[in-house]
Amino acid sequence: MASVLLQWKDGLSRTSRVAFGQIVTLLGASEIKDGTWSDLESLLVQADLGLGTTSSILDSLKRYVQAEGLTRGTDYGAALRRELLARLEPPPVLRFDQKPAVILVVGVNGSGKTTTIAKLASRFQSQGKTTLLGAADTFRAAAVDQLQVWGERLKVDVIAGAPESDSGAVAFNTVQAGVARNADVILIDTAGRLHSRLNLMEELKKVHRVLKKAILDAPHHVWLIIDATTGQNALQQARAFSQAVNVTGIILAKLDSTARGGMAFAIQRELGLPILYAGLGEMINDLQPFDPQAFVDGILSIE
Repeated sequence: MASVLLQWKDGLSRTSRVAFGQIVTLLGASEIKDGTWSDLESLLVQADLGLGTTSSILDSLKRYVQAEGLTRGTDYGAALRRELLARLEPPPVLRFDQKPAVILVVGVNGSGKTTTIAKLASRFQSQGKTTLLGAADTFRAAAVDQLQVWGERLKVDVIAGAPESDSGAVAFNTVQAGVARNADVILIDTAGRLHSRLNLMEELKKVHRVLKKAILDAPHHVWLIIDATTGQNALQQARAFSQAVNVTGIILAKLDSTARGGMAFAIQRELGLPILYAGLGEMINDLQPFDPQAFVDGILSIE
């Protein structure tokens, strides 16, 4: 447990030094001045919490401070931690009742999708689950090559098609192969696409439909990979993908690379989607189940 908490602290060190570091410094002052609230509002917005989440937190903080008669900055800091924690839900326990469990992985270009799939495969392997990967990103040869390299490293089979072949056919073939091989989990990579490109989103819907022809209730999960460095733009991405393919969970990739990280609060407030995992580094074991307390303590640099 200590090593996992250290992973969170190290992975969030950039965020804790920059945006939230300024917040901690502000609230650590011995005296809270009249301008503290406006300064705190600016810093929370800069940290990517969004206007709605920021306003909600400030309103609750002001009521609490008045009710409790708080005057010291350290008391404000403890109250802020409580408010932040109250706005994050722990991820649901993932149960793969179906066999194989089909997981469709979606996201925009450059979000870290293919690498995250490899990290998921490694995690499932460590849990004793047999895993199969589907390289349905047929428009980018490098994506197929990258997934196959990961497959070789992890000793996980990868189902791929010819370059620029039909991505739906690759997804269908992957599920059929998974059924034949009695796999526990099937992870299907898809082409990275801008959420604003309607034609590409329609194609993703097609892949989603094709999976149901292989297994009636597939995909059982649709996970959206979000690059944590994209800030509030992540909300628009999540909305568009949710409308297209009914996203069931979020994975925050590259959380260690962002200086802000507050979009986690905005995602849960605005969309109500669970954050399942967080990418805290580049190593294969740096994908961790999302832990609200470790996240908040990490960004606030609390031991």
